[in-house]
Amino acid sequence: MYEQAKKEYAAYGVDTEAALKKLKEIPVSVHCWQGDDVVGLDGGGALSGGIQTTGNYKGRARNFGELKADIEKAFSFMPGTKRLNLHASYAVGADCDRDQYEPKHFAEWVKFAKKLGLQGIDFNPTMFSHKNVKDGLTLSSPDENIRRFWVRHCKACLKIAEYFASEMNTHCLMNIWIPDGFKDVPADRLTPRLRLKKSLDEILSCDYDRNKVVVAVESKVFGIGVESYTVGSNEFYQNYAAKNDICCLLDNGHYHPLEYVSDKIPALLAFYDRVALHVTRGVRWDSDHVVLFEDELKEIAKEIVRNNATEKVLIGLDYFDASINRLSAWVTGQRAMQKALLYALLIDHDRLKKLQDNADFTALMVKQEEGKDLPFGAVWKEYLKREGAKEDYLSEIRAYEKEELLKR
Repeated sequence: MYEQAKKEYAAYGVDTEAALKKLKEIPVSVHCWQGDDVVGLDGGGALSGGIQTTGNYKGRARNFGELKADIEKAFSFMPGTKRLNLHASYAVGADCDRDQYEPKHFAEWVKFAKKLGLQGIDFNPTMFSHKNVKDGLTLSSPDENIRRFWVRHCKACLKIAEYFASEMNTHCLMNIWIPDGFKDVPADRLTPRLRLKKSLDEILSCDYDRNKVVVAVESKVFGIGVESYTVGSNEFYQNYAAKNDICCLLDNGHYHPLEYVSDKIPALLAFYDRVALHVTRGVRWDSDHVVLFEDELKEIAKEIVRNNATEKVLIGLDYFDASINRLSAWVTGQRAMQKALLYALLIDHDRLKKLQDNADFTALMVKQEEGKDLPFGAVWKEYLKREGAKEDYLSEIRAYEKEELLKR
């Protein structure tokens, strides 16, 4: 099947061998928090602060050992180059508050990442599920003690991110997302943003190695409990990132349903050396459903590939579903991202661009449609075979569920 597919793609102007080689090299950062419903390891307890996990499927990881075991099992079914994405709330053995976290509290994660042969570790300050999220505010809080606490936390996270980069010999993306906002119409939209700007300025004043740590800021339209006003809006962060030479992170669940991150990626690539990406699947809102091989994911992958931005766009996953087997959710989403990248790599983008530049929109439409009929599935199966990843991962995950998860 693959040999036949190879010939058909060649006739269309696409080298499947080159596509398979390239796909293997594109890293995808896989989030740790799918395994435990974003509970974390530092005693934060139930989720709070504008995010929510629904469902109570049996087998949630309850401690570091179980989470490691689940990650290792799930990663064994994931083809391609992988990174691990951590939140600060996954500190191991910390006997201090989040503003005092140190690299030593994440040393076990480094050992684990090296054991799995991962390319790197990415990191996120955790500014939710904590007593110091006061009145729904963190870095924009009018309470100076609260604001300073979260500034210290982010500064501590910068040092931890630098530690990850040094240990893994690659960059660490440190992404800042805050839940700050108001449930109903605010009386003052500007002052909270000025406080957020002040906080970010203080965080970035910390002496850190920009060659090792890529700082990103992540906007959001709204969150649960902050439906009317979000301090960290897209306009605020886009301008802040541009002015301060840091990265802007796009989460494709954080915009209006009729806004498409696939269109935002090339817009940012015109100005930024790097663009960070959180891939999720919003259903009517930022619901963080498991990523599937659907149209917008394909368009996101096309923009990354056709603009030669596989090293410029830092791809991370961000979804958490507690209503189904969590390992299956992990694997399904990661494979969907890989499928989308392969789909994009199997398109003759140069040819299509020429048709567009020549205003031959008739041929452009026809050729785009012809590409959809090519035997993509055979190439995907060949990729799984070469990566040693079984097509049927569900049966083994079901067995793991019976052996481990149902005993929890």
